[in-house]
Amino acid sequence: MAEVLLFHHVLGRTKGIEAFADQLKEAGHIVHVPDLFDGRTFSSLEEGLGFVKEIGFEEVTARGVQAASELSEDIVYAGFSLGVPAAQKLAQTREGARGALFFHACLPASAFGSKWPDGLPVQIHAMSGDPFFVEDGDINAARELMDSTNHAELFLYEGKEHLFTDSSLPSYDADATELVIKRVLEFLE
Repeated sequence: MAEVLLFHHVLGRTKGIEAFADQLKEAGHIVHVPDLFDGRTFSSLEEGLGFVKEIGFEEVTARGVQAASELSEDIVYAGFSLGVPAAQKLAQTREGARGALFFHACLPASAFGSKWPDGLPVQIHAMSGDPFFVEDGDINAARELMDSTNHAELFLYEGKEHLFTDSSLPSYDADATELVIKRVLEFLE
């Protein structure tokens, strides 16, 4: 059994994020899904990004770090897109991290002033044609991370959707998400 701190994406803590967390819970894991937006959810990326610009990207990450301070250090950090910076920062800088799961995004390890921690396992999941992942450079950061450790796995799924793991969105891909869940559960074991 693992304990997981899971950060939502730019649309907020949607029903799809909760459903993803529920699948991990059903497998026997403890999963925390803090609401970094104080109950707000958005129906479009533009609306969500507008809100994030109002409060600041750094504030979203800081809220994630604060949520972790209330939990044990022996934890796996996970994030969906906008939630990846908080998960990645915690995985790289907080003592006791057990692993990291990044969905739809990845930042260079240097973004947090250090290299990837020795021996810390990480999985990165994204679609091979996702313009946010490919054109914004996340795929390059993921490949750099892969080259820096023997404990990294990059899984690219066929398609171009960004938030394909959120069952409450039109971009949802059930087949790809089933494979993501399978791989994540194996990782958590």
